[in-house]
Amino acid sequence: MAAIGNRGTVVEAAAFNVEEDVNRLRGAMKGAGTDEAVVIEVLARRTIAQRQRIKEAYKLTVGKDLAGDLQGELTGNTEKVVLGLLMIAPKYDAYELRTAIKGSGTEEAALIDILASRTNAEIRAITEVYMKEHGTSLEDDIEADTSGMFKRVLVSLLTAGRDESNTVNETQAVQDAKDIYEAGEACWGTDEVKFLTVLCVRNRNHLLRVFEEYQKISGRDIEDSIKREMSGSLEDVFLAIVKCLRNKPAFFAERLYKSMKGLGTTDSILIRIMVARAEIDMLDIKTEFSKAYGKTLHSFINGDSSGDYRKILLELCGE
Repeated sequence: MAAIGNRGTVVEAAAFNVEEDVNRLRGAMKGAGTDEAVVIEVLARRTIAQRQRIKEAYKLTVGKDLAGDLQGELTGNTEKVVLGLLMIAPKYDAYELRTAIKGSGTEEAALIDILASRTNAEIRAITEVYMKEHGTSLEDDIEADTSGMFKRVLVSLLTAGRDESNTVNETQAVQDAKDIYEAGEACWGTDEVKFLTVLCVRNRNHLLRVFEEYQKISGRDIEDSIKREMSGSLEDVFLAIVKCLRNKPAFFAERLYKSMKGLGTTDSILIRIMVARAEIDMLDIKTEFSKAYGKTLHSFINGDSSGDYRKILLELCGE
């Protein structure tokens, strides 16, 4: 029943009693109206594994699907968060990718946020679940829905073939930095394939070394060069890859900040990160958020959302 990570705000509920949780949820949905506070308290304070136990027990004792019943009782963003919490991690990611592809227009942000940040094992699990749930391959759907070099980067990430060792090849690191420099800053036009070959294939430690070398050769940070050399979704995906390699919690903190600052809120991004990272690295995301923006994530969510939606997000955020 343990959490899937060890830096999350959502941890295993100690006195977990599945029958009691099922009864509380049934009570919350009885009669006219729903007691959302009970739904939030039960589901936001349980790990994904514990929620799966609750779903199974609910089906066994009630003969109905918990997600289906809650869908009929809840609305809007609160419903989206709750339904997300009831899914196992790869299923939630697969669901978010499917929604991003099959909605009106493609939500590139979802494709980038998920594929640039997940490990090889996580990506393999997502592609398996996607095929099982939708009967088509994720790669085929992404290929049909995106184009150009952006499509090629996503397809490369989907192969889940990144080297995940810790080995740094010094000679290769210098060569990689040179190759990227010569493919971008040093020439007219940009050879994006060189960027793809290095950024999507090499391991994290090696790439951190490449970025140091690149700074020496070019006098610029790799992120600045990507911004100068590329645009649109291609720029976004390469920047996301670099940022995730450097500091994944800081990447998510920035995505959360941008989803809430200014007029309106990009709820799809806010919900996706809060649900997906709650039991993995939310503690670190909160630290990075405060460090970068001088305010707590809690205070940002508090000021940017309302009602039950705010309550459930704050539960996932933790104090």
